[in-house]
Amino acid sequence: MKARTQKFWIVFMLIAMSVACVEEISFTTEELVSILVVEATITNENKVHTVKLSRSYEFEAEGPIVESNASISLESSQGSISFTETEPGTYQSSTSFSAQNNTDYVLRITTNEGKTYTSQNTQLTAATEIDQLYAEREVDDLNNEGVSIFVDSFNPNGDSQYYRYEYEETYKIIAPLWRLEDLIVINPEWPFCEVQKVPKEIEQRVCFATDTSNVLILGNTSALTEDRLERFQVRNIRRDNYILSHRYSILVRQFVQSRAAHTYFETLQEFSESESIFSQTQPGYFEGNIRSESNAEEPVAGFFEVSYVSEARIFFNWEDLFGEEPIPPYISPCFEFAPPRDLGHPTDRCGSLIVSLQNDEVVFTRDNPAGGNEFEGEYFVAAKECGHCTALGTNVVPEFWIE
Repeated sequence: MKARTQKFWIVFMLIAMSVACVEEISFTTEELVSILVVEATITNENKVHTVKLSRSYEFEAEGPIVESNASISLESSQGSISFTETEPGTYQSSTSFSAQNNTDYVLRITTNEGKTYTSQNTQLTAATEIDQLYAEREVDDLNNEGVSIFVDSFNPNGDSQYYRYEYEETYKIIAPLWRLEDLIVINPEWPFCEVQKVPKEIEQRVCFATDTSNVLILGNTSALTEDRLERFQVRNIRRDNYILSHRYSILVRQFVQSRAAHTYFETLQEFSESESIFSQTQPGYFEGNIRSESNAEEPVAGFFEVSYVSEARIFFNWEDLFGEEPIPPYISPCFEFAPPRDLGHPTDRCGSLIVSLQNDEVVFTRDNPAGGNEFEGEYFVAAKECGHCTALGTNVVPEFWIE
């Protein structure tokens, strides 16, 4: 989510600095205006809600500049809910709440500099649930085989029409060269160069990793005869992706959007995917629903949404879709090699085994009965992730996980 947002707001800011027609542009980072970036989606879920604030940034910067020490409140006929900064640029509501139907919500932001920004009145969108979430083995138009994740959704009243999707995928990792023992350095100084095999202290064979969607996924039924999405693809995974190797789960969240929100994100998506943001189709700065109270001309990036959200999760194993076919290759080739422990005379220094173990780069895989000279060591090792799955994920089983 973070990487996706950063990418979009870089594009957004460049658009904001551009003009509607094609002309020669002298563009340097010194000319960039510091634009407030707001990420705020309130939903029907009863929970602590989050608002994120940052500033646009130059290409040379490593990431967005967070906007700290702001005052944020959500106002409605039901009262005002304040937000507290829990980490730089991230603000959480002081209490759990859920957005209610037929209620106008206004987001108010006052920065540390005293500038105030206000959203338009926004109401909760219509309720539409995910009817079905499922996975199918498919071959795409480019003849790439893989797994597609589809959503079916239907609103009989026809008052949703605009949808945005996010997903969170979790997959099991099994280290292919896991062993019961580790190799540790006892004395790294020559002529000792001493190592020792010890029992592993923590579970490092089976782990779990989680990734989140980093692209905008938008659905639209306004041009259809009914408000129905069928076989709407939210994710495609090529069959050679190692995340499919064992057990995989995906949580998909469906946000019902207003037409204005959908138009905004659709425009943002169009420009983020454009080969050239300075193209002839460029409309210039496009507005969200947040305004500066002190300067009507000041651009503000972001859109305050109040969305009905539903979610669904599925699990599947490799064999459920591919049977006994070979699983995808591991993320690392996992070559075994036996680096020397002691280079001996005339170098009078320890070998690369010691250095690699000290840098936590390799793991022990097996003894090398033929080793023990300046060319080859007594132990075979491999890249760390081949024997320690914690290099790629966590050994803590997620609470939702089902085998």
